Amino acid sequence: MKLWIAFLLVSLSLQAQTNTYTISFDNAVHHEAVVQVTFPQVKSKKLRVQMSRSSPGRYAIHEFAKNVYGFKATNGAGETLEIDRNDPYSWEITNTDGTINIEYILFANRADGTYSQVDETHAHLNMPATFMYAESLQERPIEITFDARKDLNWKVATQLKHTQGTTFTSPNLYYFLDSPTEISDYKLREFKVDGQTIKFVLHDPGTETEFDEYWEKVQKIVLQEKAVFGELPKYDYGEYTFLACYMPNVSGDGMEHRNSTILTDTETLANGGMDGNIGTVSHEYFHSWNVERIRPADLEPFKFDRANMSNSLWFAEGFTSYYTNLILERAGIITAEEYVKGLIGTFNYVWNSPALQFFNPIEMSNQAPFVDAATAVDPVNRENMFISYYSYGSVLGLALDLSLREKNLNLDDFMKLMWSTYGKNEVGYEVSDIEKTLSTYAGKEFSEGFFNNYIYASQMPDYETLFEQVGITIERDSSKAFFGATLRNIENGVEIVRNTTIGSPAYVAGLDNGDIITSVNGTAVNAKETLNNMIDSKNVGDKITIEYVRFGKLKTTTAILLADPTYHITDDKDAKKTILKARESWLSKK
Repeated sequence: MKLWIAFLLVSLSLQAQTNTYTISFDNAVHHEAVVQVTFPQVKSKKLRVQMSRSSPGRYAIHEFAKNVYGFKATNGAGETLEIDRNDPYSWEITNTDGTINIEYILFANRADGTYSQVDETHAHLNMPATFMYAESLQERPIEITFDARKDLNWKVATQLKHTQGTTFTSPNLYYFLDSPTEISDYKLREFKVDGQTIKFVLHDPGTETEFDEYWEKVQKIVLQEKAVFGELPKYDYGEYTFLACYMPNVSGDGMEHRNSTILTDTETLANGGMDGNIGTVSHEYFHSWNVERIRPADLEPFKFDRANMSNSLWFAEGFTSYYTNLILERAGIITAEEYVKGLIGTFNYVWNSPALQFFNPIEMSNQAPFVDAATAVDPVNRENMFISYYSYGSVLGLALDLSLREKNLNLDDFMKLMWSTYGKNEVGYEVSDIEKTLSTYAGKEFSEGFFNNYIYASQMPDYETLFEQVGITIERDSSKAFFGATLRNIENGVEIVRNTTIGSPAYVAGLDNGDIITSVNGTAVNAKETLNNMIDSKNVGDKITIEYVRFGKLKTTTAILLADPTYHITDDKDAKKTILKARESWLSKK
């Protein structure tokens, strides 16, 4: 009896210190939600509540406070409380009786992994973009009730723990803010894997048959990614939920979370999404291991009030990107030929970038706060000083996998080792820990060579040799002339629409973004196709005279054409049986 009373008292105490949220959507037609929050048993004289400036899975600053208005605060007796604004992101509330109630209106009209959207099709909620919080009370449990629109047949899908009706709980603030929620008239599929449930929530105007076809692909991806690591992560409530919203009113994105992921795209399943969206499924689910549990130490604890920087995004995002299409191929969703062809764009983007001279993969990772869904009013020089850590890490993952296979090893088993060493027990890692683990797996000499050349420096691996062992050829057309400017047609000529890249003929000739080319060698140019044909007709080393307009003035310059740097990657149809066997080992279903 005494134990029962003690348990009851503890239970009542925890309940009394639970922060409670309610969100309603009566004015969804105008993209508004009303949020109400109660903070009980506040002992401090003042309580600071704030909107986040960052979001799990993102690394840049996002000013979510800009969409909040109609803020008011009362005490337990309903009396209005004094509010001070000391910065743009927070509200400091004077406490009178220990209970603080706040209410505000949120405008939300962008559905993706970062923001929220409320309209009459759904309420798509990224929690940091939606809910205020009190940092001083971050360890308290949270209870939230979603006032879902019954007239619209809305249902609630989230990784939060369900209690009853449309009420859910979270053990603390971090888990709450890491739990995106889709509220709509969605469809649902699920299957069991080793005693855990994988759910797919789909908000899409299509048919059940279309969903069934897509769901088959999703299940294959889940099983192939499980095969890489040997097991699923242990999800907190035994469930993992894909929250997919393929609607014309959303923005394309994917964003990983601990036990769920957001998937958004304007392409519905019937309108290109069946094939176009499945790659995001592959990428985001791989994050269930790599990033969410095999996690960089410098991302913990995640800071909601500032940008989050990591040295390891080339591995966390980049190696995940390497596996994205590889998993699709292993699952039979794309062919081996399609996979190899898909390498070309990323490969050329990385290894033909002048940014290699400025930053190594670690330093590229540090650029994330400036590029990860970040916006800038002033022009930037990304063409010359930045390579996406997604792409850079992806081609390095490819190089590491093929290099390991030369030693009868493979990247799958290395990722298993990273999982068992850091991910399974959720021990944060540094870049040096990746190197140390590679040394354990493949030897110190191999690990030091890879990291010194390609991670701590920006050298290019010997892809010709690496590709050769799996029957793939890589070559350049040294006879084809190259100019090096991105063009668009305008009324009075051809405009350069991006910064010209360092070292290209256009750059050396002094041409820049915004210049309008009007003639080449005295021949008028009125379409980019015309200019491209003229370049194609020239030889490497030829000089061309270019007339262009800059700031309203006609200018002339000379460009010397170089050899086209584009790499061409193809299957070797005549590869030996031993080579084909190696390729099969790399690409085959696990």
